[in-house]
Amino acid sequence: MGALHAVAGVAPAVPGRAALEVSPLPGRSGIRARGEISALTRPSWEQALSELARRHAGVSYVELSDVVFIDVAGVTALAVTAMTLPDGRVVVENPPPQLPRVLEMFWPGLDRIEVAL
Repeated sequence: MGALHAVAGVAPAVPGRAALEVSPLPGRSGIRARGEISALTRPSWEQALSELARRHAGVSYVELSDVVFIDVAGVTALAVTAMTLPDGRVVVENPPPQLPRVLEMFWPGLDRIEVAL
């Protein structure tokens, strides 16, 4: 497998271990993630979210159609990032099924995140 390029880092692809690739979205302000967001990959996820917040201008997109799993701490990092933005919102596109459920359970009414299924 070739090198994984990321906005803010990548957990290396190791057989039997979780991997996460994060890259900029072409033509839009945001990131695309591929893989798994869990304890093993959370540092890369949090770093990518930090970079997303630094570049945020009104609306930022987070495309997750290729994310197979995100744990509660990964959703928390996303929610905290959205809550700390000075304005605007984060649009999460095509998330794994647990993400909207966790958001609704712990952050009902959080208007800084829009989930687009």
